[in-house]
Amino acid sequence: MKQRFYPAVLERDASGAYGLWFPDFPEAVVGGRTQEEAMGRGHDALAAAMLDRGERDSALPAATPVEAIELPSDCDFVTFLAVGATPPDPSERVNVYLPRSLIERADRTASAWGMTRSSLFGLALTRLIANFAETPAALAPKAGKTR
Repeated sequence: MKQRFYPAVLERDASGAYGLWFPDFPEAVVGGRTQEEAMGRGHDALAAAMLDRGERDSALPAATPVEAIELPSDCDFVTFLAVGATPPDPSERVNVYLPRSLIERADRTASAWGMTRSSLFGLALTRLIANFAETPAALAPKAGKTR
């Protein structure tokens, strides 16, 4: 998925520490002793807030235009920043019919690898598509070979 960018407000408090907050994600607030420290934590805070919304099946908000941001009266404003993060890729339940013996093999393999069946199928499908994206003919058995 493509990164989405949201405005953040960098401000300073009375002690000289810095805070960074996102008008579109009020739950995403970070701080630091320096502005670099606070800004460096912005991406992780935004990514966590986006993930939380995704897990609750909440749509991500549109980014508020910087000119529409209202600063609190007690804000010691430093600057606006644009912070980017990649939205979560939500899972979707699907029904797939497979031979029981294949499912049993998949379950044994997943267990041996410390994975769930779903994560094994996701990994296998991801690798299959990446390696054979050009043509499904690459998957066909070679003449004279059996499996």
